[in-house]
Amino acid sequence: MSASPNTPSLEKGSANLSAAKVKGHNESLPAATAAVTAATSTQKYLWTELPRIEPPKRNAAERSADFKEIYSLFDAETVQAQASRCIQCAMPFCMMGCPLSNRIPEWLGLAAEGRFLEAAAVSQATSNMPEICSRVCPQERLCEGMCTLIERTDPIPIGAIEKFINEYAFSHGGVEIRKVMPNGKTVAVIGAGPAGLACADELAMRGYAVTVFESLPNLGGLLVNGIPSFKMEKSVLDRRVNILRQRGVQFVPNVTIGKDIALSELLAQHDAIFLGMGAQKNKELDIPGGELKGIHQALPFLIEKNLGEASKLPPIPVQGKRVAVLGGGDTAMDCLRTAIRSGAREAVCIYRRDLANMPGSRREYKNALEEGAQFEFLTNPVALEGDLNGCVKQVRCVRMELGEPDAKGRRKPYPVPGSEFNIPAEVLLVAYGFDPVPFPPNTEWSQIQVNDWGGVIVDEYQMTTLPKVFSGGDQVRGANLVVHSVRDGRKAAAGIDRFLKG
Repeated sequence: MSASPNTPSLEKGSANLSAAKVKGHNESLPAATAAVTAATSTQKYLWTELPRIEPPKRNAAERSADFKEIYSLFDAETVQAQASRCIQCAMPFCMMGCPLSNRIPEWLGLAAEGRFLEAAAVSQATSNMPEICSRVCPQERLCEGMCTLIERTDPIPIGAIEKFINEYAFSHGGVEIRKVMPNGKTVAVIGAGPAGLACADELAMRGYAVTVFESLPNLGGLLVNGIPSFKMEKSVLDRRVNILRQRGVQFVPNVTIGKDIALSELLAQHDAIFLGMGAQKNKELDIPGGELKGIHQALPFLIEKNLGEASKLPPIPVQGKRVAVLGGGDTAMDCLRTAIRSGAREAVCIYRRDLANMPGSRREYKNALEEGAQFEFLTNPVALEGDLNGCVKQVRCVRMELGEPDAKGRRKPYPVPGSEFNIPAEVLLVAYGFDPVPFPPNTEWSQIQVNDWGGVIVDEYQMTTLPKVFSGGDQVRGANLVVHSVRDGRKAAAGIDRFLKG
């Protein structure tokens, strides 16, 4: 596909990266991008002429009436133009901002030339699910937030370009299904979330026979249960799981380790085990009135709305009701937008800090605002009040003010005396986050040490205190980003390989 007539293309010479260099997992950025860097000297200041363009997005009225993805793909010409804004800086901060250290400048340079299949190959070399991360990662806090151009102008739309080149690869046969010679060793992966899938994928490509056990009937963990389809449609995940199947990974759903099969039995049957069961223990609401009807945790609400009857959860009706969501993370944004699509009369977010200190993605906040969500910042719930039938009727709140930053740099909120007021709510969704589910006490699981909040303790290779057993993702770090789970899964696979090779 040729460059747009109005888009300066890279000079000849940048096209001569060999296939081995493009796909090399261990190639350092300076060596792998030397040709691209040299060829971009004539376009170093294109960012002054080309403004950032956002990916196409359906209008709020249309998209809030269904659960389809709200963003569509760039066209090829726009991808080339936007990728050409990359100045190929000597110190690529975008790579530092990416937990996977994706070779972003390299595939941007290739995309600028219209060499989309090679760009996708570079993207796939460091990520097991780039088409997923490009959809669900908060790029404004990661790679795009570190883009050098931010000092002068808007950053490159890295996520949208990554999504395009990988979808292009899928539609043009550019996703390699590599099956290698079996090495005779087996690994059990417990949990089919992003950490488990990434670990299984890496191990399969190293020749291990991998079996993934999942307690639920569907595969994907929070990718399928917790992330609404308007952010990523389920077919995207199904496609990725099918790739793992083609690589030889076996999946066993509806099996709970410790109940249907003992951990010791798995240890006897396999050479190593990876624990990727995530963090699904809700952080509880601890204020008066918490026993009222109509109060629900965020995750069951999202699962029920995501999967419907297949979730086997009792329905949580919000049609025509006032919905209040407690919390300021991405899960809270998902609850607000899901409630609106489910017919809520209104959906309001109650958060005790201000927008600047809110942990949720700014992109998701903006989308929620466009779709009709309301926000009460610097507001903290202190009690819930009910009607005569024992159903929640309103949230008693107090205004907050921010003090000095804490150890993590976030300003601590303090209540403003005499500022109490009420917010009507007939459904309350608690989105305060999640912790790992505790292991059963006095069982074989007790050999695996955890920290004071239940996170599994691992060493530098992701091995737990029980030999042969590794872990990663939310089960180790608590509820976090998908891309961090992918990184842990990849790191654990490398650790397992190192361990089994002695």
